[in-house]
Amino acid sequence: MKTLKDVISLKFKTSESEGVIFHGEGQQGDYITLELKKAKLILNLNLGSNQLGSIYGHTSVMTGSLLDDHHWHSIIIERHGRNINLTLDRHMQHFRTNGEFDYLDLDYEITFGGMPFSGKPSSNSRKNFKGCMESINYNGNNITDLAKRKKLEPSNVGNLSFACVEPHTVPVFFNATSYLEVPGRPSQDLFSVSFLFRTWNPNGLLVFSNFAEDLGNVEIDINEGKVSVHINVTQVKKNRIDISS
Repeated sequence: MKTLKDVISLKFKTSESEGVIFHGEGQQGDYITLELKKAKLILNLNLGSNQLGSIYGHTSVMTGSLLDDHHWHSIIIERHGRNINLTLDRHMQHFRTNGEFDYLDLDYEITFGGMPFSGKPSSNSRKNFKGCMESINYNGNNITDLAKRKKLEPSNVGNLSFACVEPHTVPVFFNATSYLEVPGRPSQDLFSVSFLFRTWNPNGLLVFSNFAEDLGNVEIDINEGKVSVHINVTQVKKNRIDISS
């Protein structure tokens, strides 16, 4: 497949921070790879390099963050020659590829959700995508529909299910005035708490608890984007411990 124009679009959701979303390569050295790394989206593209090394076509663009939030995210890649529009959740980024070539020359399969082991160092260090995709469209072909109707040959490696598993975790959303109060454990000299959180706000109280018998309290908060732990103990001379990260 030697193309001057490409339009690739899909939606995905995952709780994994790493994984190859799709990949294609050719014997001329051309390739296109879209993957998650550290919960960011990275597009690697090469329309060709030459043997002398004077033309270096590798181009890498990063966009987005916190994409492992198990929410649907939409991607559109529009290419015309070296001009690329990469759109993630309606935020468009325009760039031009390196090198001097305009055609993407792929003579192997396009793979979605991972990449075949090629023996190259780049292939075995990458994780396959784990999560859900829908509305995969590659240059006018509805890939998800073709895969479901088994019209692709070869269509899949491993087990594909045409349903999306929901996560077992249940998130809680807090506004500026709400909080959650749970009973403490009496006669326990151990205080242990763990949780995951996400917020755009630089300040806010995360956890607060009084110790029994007026022995003090513990407070965990965000202050100017840093998490701080404050432990107040009334019976000790150095009665306050502050930890910040």
